[in-house]
Amino acid sequence: MAKRKLFDIWAVAYIVIFIAYAIFLIYPMFTLLRNSFLGEKGNLSIEWFSKFFSNKYYSDTLIRSFNVSIVTTALSLIVGIPLAYFYNFYELKGKTLIQVLVILCSMSAPFIGAYAWIQLLGRAGIITTFFKSVFGITIPNIYGFNGIVLVLTLQLYPLVFLYVSGALKNIDNSLLEASSNLGCMGICRFFKVILPLCMPTILAAALLVFMRAFADFGTPLLIGEGYRVFPVEIYNQFLGETGSNYSFAAAISVIAIVITGVIFLIQKMLSNRYAFAMNALNPIEREKASGFKGFLMHLYAYIVVGVAFLPQLYIVYQSFQNTSGKIFVPGYSFNSYKTSIKRMGESIPNTFIIGGLALVTVVFIAILIAYLVVRRSNIITQAIDTISMLPYIIPGSVVGIALVMTFNKKPIVLTGTITIMVIALCIRRLPYTIRSSVATLQQIPLATEEAAISLGASKIKTFFKITVPMMSNGIISGAILSWVTIITELSSAIILYSSKTVTLTLAIYTFVTRGNYGYAAALATILTILTTISLLIFMKISKSKEITF
Repeated sequence: MAKRKLFDIWAVAYIVIFIAYAIFLIYPMFTLLRNSFLGEKGNLSIEWFSKFFSNKYYSDTLIRSFNVSIVTTALSLIVGIPLAYFYNFYELKGKTLIQVLVILCSMSAPFIGAYAWIQLLGRAGIITTFFKSVFGITIPNIYGFNGIVLVLTLQLYPLVFLYVSGALKNIDNSLLEASSNLGCMGICRFFKVILPLCMPTILAAALLVFMRAFADFGTPLLIGEGYRVFPVEIYNQFLGETGSNYSFAAAISVIAIVITGVIFLIQKMLSNRYAFAMNALNPIEREKASGFKGFLMHLYAYIVVGVAFLPQLYIVYQSFQNTSGKIFVPGYSFNSYKTSIKRMGESIPNTFIIGGLALVTVVFIAILIAYLVVRRSNIITQAIDTISMLPYIIPGSVVGIALVMTFNKKPIVLTGTITIMVIALCIRRLPYTIRSSVATLQQIPLATEEAAISLGASKIKTFFKITVPMMSNGIISGAILSWVTIITELSSAIILYSSKTVTLTLAIYTFVTRGNYGYAAALATILTILTTISLLIFMKISKSKEITF
């Protein structure tokens, strides 16, 4: 019996997974930490940390990142919560289209929105030029703090919308009826009943928005100009045009991990304080959005979604404009598509190959970890579950730097290969897929598996023939949503890519930085089409017209 237990397949599974995490996550993080304490002469030193905090130029980047992240989080909550409330409590006309557009806004790379807004609100942007020539009004341009916050808010408020929508669907209507009977209605009910009930979810959404805003470097790199933030400084120290300082980049990366870790712990403490169970036995029924109040709701929803989706519409339009070098000229054609595919055509198959390998790996490992955590809970599986959440608080650029520092020399050389790109994507996307898989598995009764085993099926056969099929809807839905985030990844990819591993997102970024906006627009449109198709497949498979997190 002891011998059978020793060679239990699940014991082998969690040992292999733990070793994989140790090699590809824990060891790279240790390498990053070690390099951060290597002085200029190779000795142990805290000189890079001292340099960062003693030099106002560097420490100010941290303050600026906090300013951007805090304001973006606040604005995303202000925009996203009312939209989620209107959408879930009232019958808005065109609600399916509203949700699809909101999701598409959230699933494009932020820097794509940044470059589109440059075309709209830049110094020579069409909106800027229109107001100047027609009304003689000089409107603020997109560059600097205000532009970064605008782009990130329009990119990230959909996350708040999706998270809060999920919480609102779990509110029991009897609670609202009780509050109405006590005279608490309208705005009073919204602030005193609905918001407190959604508080754990709101805090989770706020954390995610803060982390995404804090870690994003593509947007401030394009439109920040003199407003340099923390992630940009990490990137410049690691791959700067004037020289690289790996140890200084490692030190800044360690500071980033500590800060995001502290923010994560604060959010967890606040969530635990407000945590409670909620089950919608009597779901909320949408009311008709009529009268002046309904008009205002529709106006708010259409304006918010329209403004957020405007950059993507303009990108599609721009992709068909003729170009001469870097300049747009009169006329329309498919020339930008032809030229961009000719120059960066390999980025399309690369996106499918790298993204596909990462997706298959993520789904397989997520299913195994979810099963081990839910059905085979012990010290090792709980340790794996905890370790798997670490990338949730680590910026993508930091993951990329850690992997480069670890695997650029023997015995394992992976730098510049497809393998290291896949590993980075797996590390980055596993936390979300694991959480969704755990949630799905927890809803499947253990008695179903026990019945199969009692009828003679092996544990492995039961897992693949019974458990996995029962999880299929959640697995497929999670896989498609993971796929969308994988194909739009930039922050870790820009550190790790080589000429042979350029993806669509990297190709778009390359064209944008070179000023080839027509070619960038063509590839961005292709990426939007892929995202839309993925979303439609998700809605078809899940048999749901509404998506929540």
